[in-house]
Amino acid sequence: MAFIASSEISYYTIGFYNLENLFDTKDDPNTLDDDFTKDSERNWNEDRYHKKLRKLGQVISNLGVSEISHPPVIIGVAEVENDTVLADLIASKYLKNKNYNFIHFDSPDERGIDTALLYREDYFTVLHQEAFPLYIKGNYGERDYTRDVLYVKGELDGNIIHILVNHWPSKKSNTKENEYKRIAAASKNREIIENVLIEEPEAKIIIMGDFNDNPSSESLQKLKNTDLYNPMELLLTNEVGTLNYRGEWNLFDQILISNNFLKPYDNPLQFVESKIYNPQDLQEYTGKYKGNPFRTYVGEKYLGGYSDHFPVYEIFKVKYN
Repeated sequence: MAFIASSEISYYTIGFYNLENLFDTKDDPNTLDDDFTKDSERNWNEDRYHKKLRKLGQVISNLGVSEISHPPVIIGVAEVENDTVLADLIASKYLKNKNYNFIHFDSPDERGIDTALLYREDYFTVLHQEAFPLYIKGNYGERDYTRDVLYVKGELDGNIIHILVNHWPSKKSNTKENEYKRIAAASKNREIIENVLIEEPEAKIIIMGDFNDNPSSESLQKLKNTDLYNPMELLLTNEVGTLNYRGEWNLFDQILISNNFLKPYDNPLQFVESKIYNPQDLQEYTGKYKGNPFRTYVGEKYLGGYSDHFPVYEIFKVKYN
């Protein structure tokens, strides 16, 4: 469905995309990035790196375009190595003329992968940015060095919004073994939200990320609580999700919003709809994994695709009277 802007209403897209191992080709001695260097078994090189940047940029530039005719104003991303890959991404073919900038903090993650926020400076003004470390313990009592929670406060078309970008600890073999870590991540998000609400009781809050859990999980229910709405709960089916593991679809990539985005009156910034972006060119097109996300590698085999996740996005409207 297409939405037509007017003098009374503007439409904006906000999205999230796990970019799956967006590493440069240089070896960082402080992280476990050895698989993504020119000397690795994967033969990660400049040609492959720039091809991936170009493909990811094309996907980002297309989010929401069929509905509102212009790219997302804000998109959270996961699995980026550093500022260099983000600068190269927004300078790539399909994004270079869109006036994107980014917010990024290096996290203590052992692999060196972080979250970040891309935003179009013509539409979104950053007022505050901060990284909140997630302190959790591994199975033997040691600290599990994982991704921070990225918090950004900004102004979109005259409306203040608060955004949290997440990449929660992963599952192991799709079991509940590490569930406590994601519940801890949910608690950290709740702590940040509560502090925002103390200062701004009617704050409009958007929480996005790769949560490594489905909407029905305990961690997401804890995050949701009573003051957040998860419009993506109904998007997961036996045939549709954002990633596929051993033949089963999951919806780990989600965007939750505070309930006040749903108010039908006295509400200049409203939620419209949420979607998974999964056109055929982002899918495996033949064989056993047909329909799955078309990824860059399977193990050490280079496929030349995009990511092992589909992106998600939501459309919002601003009413001027």
